[in-house]
Amino acid sequence: MKGFVRFLPFLLFLALVGALVWRLVHPGSTAVPSHLAGKPIPAFNLPAANPGQPGLASTDLASAKPHLVNMFASWCVPCITEIPLLLRLKGEGAQIVGIDVRDRPEALARFLTQYGNPFSAIGADSDSAVQLALGSSGVPETFVVDRRGIVRRQFIGGISEADLPEVRAELAEAAK
Repeated sequence: MKGFVRFLPFLLFLALVGALVWRLVHPGSTAVPSHLAGKPIPAFNLPAANPGQPGLASTDLASAKPHLVNMFASWCVPCITEIPLLLRLKGEGAQIVGIDVRDRPEALARFLTQYGNPFSAIGADSDSAVQLALGSSGVPETFVVDRRGIVRRQFIGGISEADLPEVRAELAEAAK
């Protein structure tokens, strides 16, 4: 009995560490809800980031169709891996607009030439004002905005192949 009491603090410590590791490996939820979900997208009017394409204003998003609003930058490595998936969604009829964050026009032009351009409009957010207004923590991030200009969902980080069914479902729901 005396030996067991001596090891009791150590056993309690191991149990605590085990519980913490379990919770880290199996979190209750990995979803990070947007503080804008269910609210109108904040008002903004961004100049064109890419010559030959229009800029982007919040009023452009309140149209007959839902939009994916993708925040990206040419210097963002995960943005490169996301482009083929955005191009696929565009090919399926998704309306995709971009907000180019803290970028140089020549770098953006090289990026779009090299990896493709899934965007119907790209606004230049050179001082990250719109990024901050949307509550974005970095790039890439993608927002689903319904046909009335209401934010429905925020995807933090690059969209992956595994995310595509959820993105499609969110777009379909946002079209209602």
